[in-house]
Amino acid sequence: MKLVAWMAGALARWDGVAPEPPKDATPIILVHGIHSTSDDMARLANHLRATGRPVLTPTLGPADGTAPLEQLAAQLAEFADRELPGRKFDLVGFSMGGLVSRYYVQRLGGIDRVGRFVTMATPHNGTVTARLFGGTGHEQMCPGSAFLADLERDAESLRKVQFTSLYTPLDVVIMPVKSSVQKAARNVKVWGSMHPSFVLEKRCMQAVAESLK
Repeated sequence: MKLVAWMAGALARWDGVAPEPPKDATPIILVHGIHSTSDDMARLANHLRATGRPVLTPTLGPADGTAPLEQLAAQLAEFADRELPGRKFDLVGFSMGGLVSRYYVQRLGGIDRVGRFVTMATPHNGTVTARLFGGTGHEQMCPGSAFLADLERDAESLRKVQFTSLYTPLDVVIMPVKSSVQKAARNVKVWGSMHPSFVLEKRCMQAVAESLK
């Protein structure tokens, strides 16, 4: 989303450069959503760095809904192994990035490395808007997909990490909104004004930071 990336970058510059975090602080990996890159996470990354945390923002691709989410999760695993070899970290995923992150945690060994796991406006139970588009990734985000059913099969394993799912009742991309509610998570309602609020609005970013404490 070029507009979101532009807004995130402009607001990050407006907020000012965060100080260098302590080297021994637990790092955070932020995973962007569909039709996005790491640029969309610029303001949230800056906000979290200001709390004293190192933040890494990989770009996974193709992130246009055509690639299987498993493929993007494998890229996330490779990134974590390369950039944080043997280290524990916290993981935050936005929208589709939340499902990619969840697959990494449940299927690719992330459960042994992730301390806190936060998803933002993520369709844990699918979203009907995914039916409007083609591509494997979109199909996997449809309600009742085999991909989602597989993750639900052992969703209770997510209780091994500190899992928080943040969502806004004003979301018109994740429909129904309660699709973001996950039984193994601490589900938190935040009044963000739109779907990308969690990477743009201060009150939403503060909710993310609180979830990572």
